Amino acid sequence: MRLRRDVFQAIADPTRRAILMLVATQSMTAGAIASNFDTARPTISKHLQILTECELLKQEQNGREMNYHINANKMKEVADFIEPFRKMWDDRFNKLETVMKAYKNTTK
Repeated sequence: MRLRRDVFQAIADPTRRAILMLVATQSMTAGAIASNFDTARPTISKHLQILTECELLKQEQNGREMNYHINANKMKEVADFIEPFRKMWDDRFNKLETVMKAYKNTTK
């Protein structure tokens, strides 16, 4: 039975976020990815499996090597989900800044 992984649970882990940052600019093999961490290679393989299952990473066979690269479409889905929250907080901070400036002007 194949488990369905949740994207947000996957990116909640700091190691998986670091892996995504590594492969954001270039595809890499599991060994190349693992060499960036002080963790056992099987642990990194498990992280890669989770990221692949939730489709944040894609695998591509290149001879005997398996390269991992970012799935831009899935990352866009995540970004699109987060965007309204980012906008809401930007608006709130802008309002707070306006209030603080007004308060500062009244205390002079």
